[in-house]
Amino acid sequence: MNCKNIGFIGSGKMAGAIIRGLLSNGFSKPENLTATQAEKEGIEEKSKSLGGVNVILDNTELVKISDVIFIAVKPNQVIDVLEEIKPFVTPEKLIISIAAGININKLESGLPKGTKVIRVMPNTPALVGEGMSGIFGGIGVNEDDINFVKNLLSTIGKCIIVDNESQMDIVTAISGSGPAFFYKVMNDIARAGEKLGLDYEKALMLSIQTAIGSAKMAMNREVSMETLISNVATKGGCTRVGVDVMEGVNHGVNHGVNTEQIFYDVIKSTTEKAHELGK
Repeated sequence: MNCKNIGFIGSGKMAGAIIRGLLSNGFSKPENLTATQAEKEGIEEKSKSLGGVNVILDNTELVKISDVIFIAVKPNQVIDVLEEIKPFVTPEKLIISIAAGININKLESGLPKGTKVIRVMPNTPALVGEGMSGIFGGIGVNEDDINFVKNLLSTIGKCIIVDNESQMDIVTAISGSGPAFFYKVMNDIARAGEKLGLDYEKALMLSIQTAIGSAKMAMNREVSMETLISNVATKGGCTRVGVDVMEGVNHGVNHGVNTEQIFYDVIKSTTEKAHELGK
């Protein structure tokens, strides 16, 4: 059980997902967690929905009573929040930002010199306990701080530590934006089934459950991804024909682009946009 007091400036969906993960996994007790919201209306309901944690209006009060502070507001609100809390941030406190596109330099510049800052890129599947987060620590952060945050984020899924901050843009593209890409693939497969004569909802169930099962097999694999593919796409079989089409091999389908190139372009363009937003 963690004994640190953890505060969340902002109590939206992502902050809520983390709070519920901390409680459901026994990482923290409700009395060790505090969150803020902007309006007085609905405070009791918000506290109840977050498992009984204390919900307050004052960001500065939250910083005073918290050892670890999550910046969980919209990116365009971060600079104002940093200015507000700066006088109350002491050297022993750890600041964790989950605001997309706000780099470590901007965060550190808005806080007292030497403040320990960690940037985290979570994703929306955290809402169902299957999140994927990327972590990058600033200059003042030590290994214990990183391990603490890694253990904390493990309550809502899995996480990786990146080697340099520029890789956070790639994390944003693959896992931050990735759910939308997977939803589109699942939906496109279902729509294909519909066009070929299957009820859409039935085709969608087939697509979603197949994605879930395949993801679990990939996560627990003891062989390469290429071997997993070839184990299903045996030579001369119907799956092989489909994989050939995905790889741009002509089976009467002249689209001229393979899916590896398509997804490279998708991730590259999304990474570039994430980098642009972080400037």
